Amino acid sequence: MSRRRPNARRSGAPLVVLVPGAGISLQDQIRRSLRAAVEAAVMPPGSRVPSSRALASQLGVARNTVVLALQSLLDDGVLTARPRSGLFVSDDTGGLAVRLETVGGPAAANAPSAWRGRVRSPQIERPASRLPADWQRYPFPLLTAQFDRSLFPVREWREAQRHALSLREIDRLSEVVGEADDPMLIEQIRTRILPRRGISAAPEEILVTAGAQQGLFLAAELFASPSTRAVMEEPGNPEMRRLLLRRGAKLQHQPVDQAGLVIDANLRGADLVYVSPIHQRPTAATMSMARRRALLDAAYAHDFLIIEDDFECETHYLDRAYPAIAGLQNDGRVIYVASLSRVLAPALRLGFIVAPPEIIEAARRLRTLVSRHPPMNNQRAAAWFLSLGHYDTVMRRLARVLRMRLLALRDALNHYLPQWVAIPPIREGSTYCVQGPPDLDSASLVNEAAARGVLIEPLDDYFGRAGAARNMFRVGVTSLPKERIREGVARLAEAVRSLTQDVAAALPADGAGSLKGRSLTKAMRGATLLCRTVYGDPCTIELHADGAMSGRAGAEGEDIDTGRWWVEGDLWCRQWTTWAYGEVSRMRVRLTGDRIEWFRPEGGALVDAGVLARSD
Repeated sequence: MSRRRPNARRSGAPLVVLVPGAGISLQDQIRRSLRAAVEAAVMPPGSRVPSSRALASQLGVARNTVVLALQSLLDDGVLTARPRSGLFVSDDTGGLAVRLETVGGPAAANAPSAWRGRVRSPQIERPASRLPADWQRYPFPLLTAQFDRSLFPVREWREAQRHALSLREIDRLSEVVGEADDPMLIEQIRTRILPRRGISAAPEEILVTAGAQQGLFLAAELFASPSTRAVMEEPGNPEMRRLLLRRGAKLQHQPVDQAGLVIDANLRGADLVYVSPIHQRPTAATMSMARRRALLDAAYAHDFLIIEDDFECETHYLDRAYPAIAGLQNDGRVIYVASLSRVLAPALRLGFIVAPPEIIEAARRLRTLVSRHPPMNNQRAAAWFLSLGHYDTVMRRLARVLRMRLLALRDALNHYLPQWVAIPPIREGSTYCVQGPPDLDSASLVNEAAARGVLIEPLDDYFGRAGAARNMFRVGVTSLPKERIREGVARLAEAVRSLTQDVAAALPADGAGSLKGRSLTKAMRGATLLCRTVYGDPCTIELHADGAMSGRAGAEGEDIDTGRWWVEGDLWCRQWTTWAYGEVSRMRVRLTGDRIEWFRPEGGALVDAGVLARSD
């Protein structure tokens, strides 16, 4: 009597289910599904595997695709071939197949929770992320911490990976032992990245980290304790605040303005000062050179250390970049923390610390206890990415794209929200920190905007003082193409208006109180309008008697445009050549003394306001 082989299928359920658009090849999907069936004992040892012809017919794919998947499993020893019988699950899968009930089964569910009360987790809780996991499916993600896939340098990264995975490179990496980092990457950081920031460092003054966050963790572990008085920017990086609180440090929140961290007598007595000078988190303000030197002077005078977080150090494009604070001194008072481009983060997640050799050695020992060193293959791929010139090329391309996007965001905010928000001037970067009207609740706005397909980031987590950022939020351009930014801001403006009511500033529905007909024409002809842009710069508009119009904006009047103005009934109309997208705007006008206000014809909502001055 012949022994019956175990059946490879149960309850008629298919062994393989192909998912279109899964991001992996059909061959890999087939291989993974069959392997999972073996692991779950759906296909136990000795069971027969359906033929390649049968699987191909069932799945509707080419037979060769199935053959290649089965061959891979044969090579791995998961399957075995028997002459004139076909393919079977190997009797020796090396422990691949496991009993599903060994973890999370009935016995485990009823077992006492032996771990309760024994976990020594940090008491500093991290708020749950308010970013939807499927954020890329939203039509208008105005985010600054995420990157749309069009920015990732696929071709360049693949080339770097090919070099890093060659047999010769693998042999070389095997020569790097112990706690050391890849010497090729250290040299590339030392000679290609740091000189741009004005920093000169020896190899022993550089440590590679698993992103900038690990660098900040190591710095906090080394320099913060319950006896440490640590100064944080307010608002500031919430992750760094939690790292310092975890160490028991006493925090002092120092205000930030348009020139960066405020330097005053309150720094006296500090042991540690954390600062993000190039793009302050989250305001994007750039610390002025005067403030940088003043901070160093204070550090010498009061004997404190500086942790410099060079956040987004590679996105300088609107102005010439200032040198890092670490580049202004060389006595080791500044611990410099940075990362390679954030657009590479999904594939790379590498950062680095620059500090005196003694600090680097201590950080290296601490890093070894936590995670050894970042993966050597990633380090070598990054080194090739730099040495081949890809990093420079990608950064230039990224700078061009982000510059265009940021200008598009600025123009859209200025067009749709000129009266409701105030944005401090920034030099560069990829984000705007927005302050709405006093009655705006940013948490409600986040939900209201998301309902319209727009994602924005509230700023309450960046403040050490509760409730300080009730009417503030942040919008960025790293996750949305330029051509979609305008509509995203238009929808955001709708969300803002739905949540804010300024009845006192609105006109009655019939336009009562606004200038009419000839009075409107007389008031506007020859007038000069003085106002401000949404991003804080002065703007002067001259209305000529012949209907021509000229405008100057910017700190030095560098942004110039021309257009025309006219009156239609009781509405004042204007059209710029490039400003306001070159579109016609029609508004009601109210004049109170020398204060002039513009209102939407429908609903009477306030659009903008300024001062009316006569040229005569």
